[in-house]
Amino acid sequence: MRLDKFLKVSRLIKRRTVANEACDAGRVMVNEKPAKASLSVKEGDIIEILFGTRSVKVRVLNVQDNVRKDDAKDMYEYL
Repeated sequence: MRLDKFLKVSRLIKRRTVANEACDAGRVMVNEKPAKASLSVKEGDIIEILFGTRSVKVRVLNVQDNVRKDDAKDMYEYL
């Protein structure tokens, strides 16, 4: 699954266009490397997102195309 789509489906970022812009600006890192929106995300990857002054670091546990809002938090774990 594409990185921007994963960020939207997992609800780490609300909209896919915002996720795309964050990737283009270099604020999203996958496995400690700057990532483009088209990068393929797989289980076990570590994603770090820089939101202004704070940072969110998560590990991908599950990759699914469609997820209910209640189940979205099961796709990742905070580190």
